[in-house]
Amino acid sequence: EPVAEYCFAPPRKWRFDWAWPELKLALEVDGGAWIGGRHTSGSGFLKDMEKKNTAACLGWRILYCTPREFNKGLIMAWLEKYLKETP
Repeated sequence: EPVAEYCFAPPRKWRFDWAWPELKLALEVDGGAWIGGRHTSGSGFLKDMEKKNTAACLGWRILYCTPREFNKGLIMAWLEKYLKETP
């Protein structure tokens, strides 16, 4: 089962929206693409790069989706594919 709001790099307060810690797999639901949300602002983009690069250096794999993809269940096919292909 996934863990919501998983803090992956203490003492930093970074969290993944959803995480499977034993697999080092995370799901990030990024909104605001069409309305200039935090993930699309200059400072938000740079902060996200730092978070993503730190996660990669710690061995995490991250899947991304929008709230629409999440709410419609479209991300489930990607998650199932990943989980089937990962030993």
